[in-house]
Amino acid sequence: MSAEAADREAATSSRPCTPPQTSWFEFLLEESLLEKHLKKPSPDPPPVQLIVQFLEQASKPSVNEQNQVQPPPDNKRNRILKLLALKVAAHLKWDLDVLEKSLSVPVLNMLLNELLCISKVPPGTKHVDMDLSGLPPTTAMAILLYNRWAIRTIVKSSFPVKQVKPGPSQLSVMNQMQQEKELTENILKVLKEQATDSILVLEAALKLNKDLYVHTIRTLDLLAMESGMVNGETESSTAGLKISTEEMQCQVSYDLGAVYFQQGSTNSSLYENSREKFFRTKELISKIGSSSLHCTIDEKRLAGYCQACGVLSPLSDNTSQQSTPYSQIHVCLRSGNYQELVKIFLEDNIALSLPVQFRQSVLRELFQKAQQGNDALDEICFKVCACNTVCDVMHGQTIDVQFNQLFLKPNKEKIDFLLEVCSRSINLEHASESSKRKMASFLKNVCLGLEDLQLVFMISSHELFITLLKDDERKLLIDQMRKRSPRVNLCTKPVTSFYDIPALASVNIGQLEHQLILSADPWRIRQILIELHGMTSERQFWTISNKWEIPSVYGNVILGIKDNLTRDLVYILMAKGLHCSTIKDFVHAKQLFVACLELVTEFSPKLRQVMLNEMLLLDIYTNEAGAGLSGDRPPSDLISRVRGYLEMRVPDIPLRQVIAEECVAFMLNWRENEYLTMQVPLPLVQTNPYVKLGQLLAATCKELPGPKESRRAAKDLWEVVVQICSVSNQHKRGNDGRVSLIKHRESTLGIMYRSELFSFIKKLREPLVLTTILSLFVKLHNVREDIVNDITAEHISIWPSSIPNLQSVDFEAVAVTVKELVSYALTINSNNHFWLIIQADIYFATNQYSAALHYYLQAGAVCSDFFNKMVPPDVYTDQVIKRMIKCCSLLNCHTQVAILCQFLREIDYKTAFKALQEQNSHDAMDSYYDYIWDVTILEYLTYLHHKRGETGKRQIAIKAIGQTELNASNPEEVLQLAAQRRKKKFLQAMAKLYF
Repeated sequence: MSAEAADREAATSSRPCTPPQTSWFEFLLEESLLEKHLKKPSPDPPPVQLIVQFLEQASKPSVNEQNQVQPPPDNKRNRILKLLALKVAAHLKWDLDVLEKSLSVPVLNMLLNELLCISKVPPGTKHVDMDLSGLPPTTAMAILLYNRWAIRTIVKSSFPVKQVKPGPSQLSVMNQMQQEKELTENILKVLKEQATDSILVLEAALKLNKDLYVHTIRTLDLLAMESGMVNGETESSTAGLKISTEEMQCQVSYDLGAVYFQQGSTNSSLYENSREKFFRTKELISKIGSSSLHCTIDEKRLAGYCQACGVLSPLSDNTSQQSTPYSQIHVCLRSGNYQELVKIFLEDNIALSLPVQFRQSVLRELFQKAQQGNDALDEICFKVCACNTVCDVMHGQTIDVQFNQLFLKPNKEKIDFLLEVCSRSINLEHASESSKRKMASFLKNVCLGLEDLQLVFMISSHELFITLLKDDERKLLIDQMRKRSPRVNLCTKPVTSFYDIPALASVNIGQLEHQLILSADPWRIRQILIELHGMTSERQFWTISNKWEIPSVYGNVILGIKDNLTRDLVYILMAKGLHCSTIKDFVHAKQLFVACLELVTEFSPKLRQVMLNEMLLLDIYTNEAGAGLSGDRPPSDLISRVRGYLEMRVPDIPLRQVIAEECVAFMLNWRENEYLTMQVPLPLVQTNPYVKLGQLLAATCKELPGPKESRRAAKDLWEVVVQICSVSNQHKRGNDGRVSLIKHRESTLGIMYRSELFSFIKKLREPLVLTTILSLFVKLHNVREDIVNDITAEHISIWPSSIPNLQSVDFEAVAVTVKELVSYALTINSNNHFWLIIQADIYFATNQYSAALHYYLQAGAVCSDFFNKMVPPDVYTDQVIKRMIKCCSLLNCHTQVAILCQFLREIDYKTAFKALQEQNSHDAMDSYYDYIWDVTILEYLTYLHHKRGETGKRQIAIKAIGQTELNASNPEEVLQLAAQRRKKKFLQAMAKLYF
C-alpha cells in the first residue's frame, strides 16, 4: 500500500458527503460565513490556523462505552470539518510555500491526503502507476501537489534546524511536542522510502502538454452536494483554478532540481540533472514572468543553486566554466593549478567578491592536502594565507594565528610576495584614509616582528611603505627597531663599533620568558611566543613556570598538539585563564579564554568544546560573584547554556567534575527544581553523582509542602547521604589466628566522599536547599542511641526515624559535618532564626551554655526586631525555653531561671521556686524582680525574703507585686500587655549581657 493510501486510511476518509441538516457546520456553508471571514483584510483567526483547528477537531479520537479509545469516527461532522479545512487551503490557492511555513508536517500530510481523497484518487493505487494524462485535471493536480510536497519535505529535512529555546516546562506541552516529533519522523521515513516514486511522478508531469486545474471553494462545494446534482462539472476541463502548463512545469522543475541537488552528495552525477532542472526553471520564469500568481519561486535561492551547479557540474563550454570566481577556484583545486588559484585570490583582494568564510575554507582544504604529504603546497598555503590576511587587515579584522605560524621563518621570497599582495590590495589614488592607516599599521607590525634587519630594510625601502608612512613615523619605527636590536650598548655616547658587543641569545630568551610569565594580554603572549620560537625550536615554553597548571583531563589533548607553537600557546592561555579565574580576575580570564577558543576552533572540535565548557564555568563564577550576590536572576542565556551542558552528549570530550558540580549548584541556587526533577536526562543522573544529588535535593524541596506519604524523594536522599556517611571496618588476622578490628575506613559504596559532599554543599546558598540538607544531617545526628540532647531543625519530620545498621554510620563525622554546615549556612544568612537555633542546640549539646544562650537570644532578636515585637512561638518553643532555663541554671543565674519559667505555656513553679531558693546566684537577683509578672512567684519571693530576714529585698518584691497592671482583677488584655512589656525588657537585658 502506498504512503498516501496508508495515511488516508489512518486519518480516515474524506469522501464527499451531504452535510447534516441540524448542524452549525451546514449553516456555516450555506450562509457562506467562511468565505466572508476569509475575505476580510486581516481575518482573525488567520486562515492557516483555521486549517489546524478544523483538522484537529476532525482527528480527535472517540471513547466507547467501555472507556476504550477508538479512532476518529467517520461521521458527517468530521467530514464537514475536513471539507472546511480544504476550502481554506483552496482560498490560499494551494500555495505550498505558505502552507509549509505555517503548518507542521503531520497537519499538511493530513490535508493533502484529504485532497487526494476528495479528488477521487483510487485508494491503494501507487501514483507512479497512474497515467496523469488520462486523469481528470483536478485529480492529476492533486497527485502533483502531494508528490511536490513529499520531495520538498525530504529536502527541507536535510537542512540544519536551529533549536527553539525551550519555554516554561509543562509536562502536557512536552508530551504533545514529543508526539508530534515522533509522528513527523514516521511520516518522513515513509516519504523517503517512496522518494523514487515521487520523483518519477514529477518527471512524468513534465511531459504533460495540457493545463491543469486545482480545486477552489466552489468546486469543493459542488463535491459536497448530492452526487446527482453535480452533473460531472468537477471532472470537466474547466472546473477549478487554472494552472498553465508552463507554471506547472516551472514549479515541478524547481522542486526536482532541489531534490537532485540534495541527492548529489551521495551520487555526483545527479548534479547534472539538478543543473538541467534549474536552468529549465530559469527559462520558464523568463517566459511566464516572475509575477505569476500561481508560480512562486525564490529567485535568489534559484540563482544560488545555479551557481553551485555551475561549480559542481560545470558545462563543457570553457567560457561558461570560467564565469565566476567560485567555478575558477573549484577547477584550479581539482586540476592542481595552484598558481592560477593564487592569481584569483590576488585579483579578488581588490574585487572583494569572495566571502571571508569561503576564503578560509579554501585555505583549510589546502592545509589538509599539505598535511597529507604534499610539501609543494607549503608555499601555496602561505601565499593564500597572505592574501586572506591582507584582506582581513583592510576589513579591520585581527591577524589570524595561521599567518603568524607560516611567517615564523620569513625569507626574501615571502617578503617580496607579501609586499606584492599589499600593493595590489590598495589603490592609493582612491583609497580612504582609514584604509591607508590600516595598511600602514600592518606593515609597521610586520617590521616590528622581524629580527633580520635586511628583511626590515626590504619593507621600509618599498614604495608603498614610503608612501603610507610619514617621515616622523618612519623615524619612530627605526628607533623602536634599535631598542629591540639584540645588541647591548656599554656606553651612552657614540663609540667605536668595537664596544657594540652582541648580547647572548640566552639573555634575550630569558627576558622574553620573564615577560611571558608576567603578561596577561593574549595578543602579547602570542607575540612573545612567536619571537621565542623564532629564536629556538628546542624549548617547550609551557614548562617555564611551575604556576602554569591545567587539569590532568586536558593534559593529553593539549600536549598532543603536534605544532610546538600552537601547543605552547593553547597551554599557556588556558593555564593563565584558569589562574585568573581562581584569583577572581574574571575580566582577564575571559580575554584569555576567548583568545584560546578562537585558536582551537580552527583545528580541534574537541578542544573547542573544552573551552566552551570552561567559559561556561567562568560565566557562572562571574555571575555568582556579581549579580548573584545581589539576588538578581541570571540571564536566561546563561541558564540555557547550563542546561545545554547538563544535556551534552558529545563523545570523547574530557570533562571536569567541578563544572558539573557548579552547574548543578547553580540550578539549585536559582530554584530550577522543576528542570532538575523532570528534565535532566536519565543517563546523566545515573553517571554523574552531583546531578543525582541535585535531582534528589530539588525533588525533596518540591515535595516539602506536600503530605508526608508523598515524600519518596526525601527517603531516597536520606539513603544516599547515609551511604556517603557510612564506614567500612578493616580487619586483621593475628598470629594466633584471631581476627581483630583495627581501623574504620570511609566506605566507597556512596556516590561520593564526605569531603566532596561538603564541598558541594558549600556552593549552595538557596535557603530552602540549605535548610533541607541541614535538617537531614541534624536528623542523622539525632538517630544515635547515645544522644542525650537532640538538635532541632525545620522540616526534620520528613526524614526516616531509624537506620537498619547504626554501626555502619560514622556519627563522629556526622557531628563534625553538622557543625560545619550550620557555620557555613550562617555565613550565607546570619539572621536565619532556624539556623541560629540549630547552632544554639549544638552548643547546648556540647555543654557550652553561655554560647548557647547567645544564639538562643540572637534567634529571638532577629525575628522580633530586637524583642520590640513578640517572638514567634515556633521560634521560642517550650523546648527552647527549657534549654535556656537549663543554661542559666548551670551558669548559676537562678533569678533568670525563675523569670524564664514564666515563658513556658504552663509556668513551671517547681523549677522557679527551687531556683529562687539558691543563695549562691551569679546574676543581679533582686534587680530582675521588675521583669516578673506572675504574682505567685512574686508572693513566694516575699515569703522567702521574709523567712531569711532580707527586709530590703522583701520590700522590692512587695513593690513589684503592688504595681496596678499586675492586679488579678484587670482584664486579660491588660495582664497580657504587662507580661509582654516585661518579656521585652528582660530579653533585651539578657541580650546586652550575652551579646
